Amino acid sequence: MTNIQDAAKTGGSSTMPANESNETNGFTALGVPANLTEVLAPRGITSPTPIQAATLPDSLAGRDVLGRGRTGSGKTYAFMLPTAARLAGGRAATARRPRSLVLAPTRELALQLAEAFEPLGAATGLSSTTMFGGVGQNPQVKALQRGVDVLVACPGRLLDLMGQGHVDLSGVEILIIDEADHMADMGFLPMVRRILDKVAPSAQKMLFSATLDAGVGVLVKKYLDSPVVHEADSATSPVSKMDHHVLAVDGDTRLTALTNICAADGQAIVFTRTKHGAKRLAKQLRQRGVAALELHGNLSQNARTRNLNAFHEGSATTLVATDIAARGIHVDDVALVVHADPPAEHKAYLHRSGRTARAGQAGIVITLAPSNAQGEVRQLMKAAKISPTVHSDGASKELLTDLVPGQRTFLEPAELEKVLAVATPAPQHGQQGSKQNGSKGRSGGQRNGRSGQQRGRSGPRNNQRAGNGQRSSNRRRSSSSARG
Repeated sequence: MTNIQDAAKTGGSSTMPANESNETNGFTALGVPANLTEVLAPRGITSPTPIQAATLPDSLAGRDVLGRGRTGSGKTYAFMLPTAARLAGGRAATARRPRSLVLAPTRELALQLAEAFEPLGAATGLSSTTMFGGVGQNPQVKALQRGVDVLVACPGRLLDLMGQGHVDLSGVEILIIDEADHMADMGFLPMVRRILDKVAPSAQKMLFSATLDAGVGVLVKKYLDSPVVHEADSATSPVSKMDHHVLAVDGDTRLTALTNICAADGQAIVFTRTKHGAKRLAKQLRQRGVAALELHGNLSQNARTRNLNAFHEGSATTLVATDIAARGIHVDDVALVVHADPPAEHKAYLHRSGRTARAGQAGIVITLAPSNAQGEVRQLMKAAKISPTVHSDGASKELLTDLVPGQRTFLEPAELEKVLAVATPAPQHGQQGSKQNGSKGRSGGQRNGRSGQQRGRSGPRNNQRAGNGQRSSNRRRSSSSARG
């Protein structure tokens, strides 16, 4: 998978040259070892975010920490840096007994946490692996047998392998629970408690969450030892650079508005309430020339990874997702989030919206509200403490061009087939997706990402990837509103 936004930006960005003295590095001042700051500095990560600045002195000292910060606040390096620093130079990892454990609610987040740790592991000689369901367990079991310093795991698969005798948590020195409130929302807390019961009480424990609901509070009270509490942001405070809009749409105007929005330059994440809705909407957008792929729980792991890679690389410019992507999916420069279906409650709205306006950047959030849901949307915004701009003619071409400016690009079916590999549903009875599907999707996304057959986005990295911002000449351009 390509570099993730959390690894590239939530550590804070700086224009400082990477070869300047370590004394000017904000992480060094907090006690982070020089070999770790030297790994992050070439990536432009030299200035800690508020949650990192608040928690690192305590976590590096081995104290239990409760960190509260909204999505995109930089929690990943707030716990990965002290984990690497404290494990470095210690005992060697032994078979089946990981030295540290990071619990994540979704496989996508687990993969991205592991990716964020990779440069730190390379600098310290620490090994890491991921563990989640939806894929065969044999590679995970073999990695555990070799010995793992940092295990990033989802609760279900971890408990499964513990029951089979492949994992022994008695040697865990550091335990981290990421997105604890999302664990609670997904009903994972009973599993998390079973896991925590197997970890030594003396282990350092760090719990990071956007909110501190009742279920999360129980974990803190029972398992954390006199935790130091740090809060960087209110979980419900809106991001100042995030503009919120509500578009009144009904019937066919919903799809017309979505197609117009998603055909604009740049990348967009569109949220639906159901898996079927995500699949159907992605197909409808492709039928209208938009390079859209889906992300939901009915896809095989290979398909989910392939679609995420295509979105990271830019060959897919629109990702239509269920709330599986509301947490932990980090993509650079996503300037637009669209709630095609308004979420059921305000926390989901905030976490969905948090896929844009990350690390100080600006972002636009658009909610489509049919007539029969406008009262519900008003209550949702009130609970989220958001004052959106409401537009009564949500499908107006002039309005959509004003909200989401830029050229509208539509691809012919043959062109879409070249740049996208449409993912398949997860096989039944736990079978894995075919090699043909998995390899085709990865190579297709990488091939087209390298050759610049995706829409250019602003920023030097994206201009370079897209051939200095020039679009492929074989695309048919149209500045008209959405077809159909």
